[in-house]
Amino acid sequence: MSEKVTLGVEHFGDASAPLVLLAGGTTMLSWPDALCEALARGGRHVVRYDLRDAGASTTVEPEAPAYTLRDLAADAAELARGLDARPAHLAGIGVGGMVAQVAALDHPEAFSALTLVGTRPVAPGPVDDDLPDHDAETMHRQFSLPMPDWSDRAAVARYAAAGAEILGDDPAEASARAERIFDRTPSTEPAVQMANQLGMVFARLDCTPRWRERLAGLAIPTLVVHGQHDRFFPVGNGEALAREIPGARLLVLEQAASALPDAAAGEVAAAMLAL
Repeated sequence: MSEKVTLGVEHFGDASAPLVLLAGGTTMLSWPDALCEALARGGRHVVRYDLRDAGASTTVEPEAPAYTLRDLAADAAELARGLDARPAHLAGIGVGGMVAQVAALDHPEAFSALTLVGTRPVAPGPVDDDLPDHDAETMHRQFSLPMPDWSDRAAVARYAAAGAEILGDDPAEASARAERIFDRTPSTEPAVQMANQLGMVFARLDCTPRWRERLAGLAIPTLVVHGQHDRFFPVGNGEALAREIPGARLLVLEQAASALPDAAAGEVAAAMLAL
């Protein structure tokens, strides 16, 4: 992690307990408070953090990032080492799950376990032929939503709720999360607000080289969590991850879509604590 990069973090639980590091997707609020608190009650030091150009982390130019997926993976490893001398349990959600996969592959000494939530084994863009792509009808409806005034907190919250309804997620949870993201965003500049809400910076990252073919070399306990009704990364993506990572456990949340709902926090925490 460059000396010029600062990552926004939030701590839960006893700082001397084993570390669970939660990579945002892209902001830390992708991880529900209820899950962080459940993991902390289970005897873990939980730290969730914002990726670059998100939340309280260093924001430079989200429309033209000068870093790569590998740099984000290195951030995770350096943050883990800085927080605890022992290897950490690393978890990533959505695009943060891509960061987590590459971090575990590139920095195996830094991590003792891996949890991948609502993600896939390839980068943004064209998907491999054997993986299900975004649901076409859902994406059409999503992209047909008129963009809000990104400097208007209430309009942004309404947009998030409408998008959640299309994706099959809870509109009220999405609205509340969007308001919190808005309040944490360091600038009212529309491009920065949009980057925080939609994670669009990830579509502009250099995510090469591929890493899917390396997954068979992962040698740490791994949990793959996926919503049965995920229309953004359909569940076949999680099934592929669980097949290709040796010994991985797949937990399919029968009532979930793309977001990790508060109602699933206990079940997911129990599975993570069992690794």
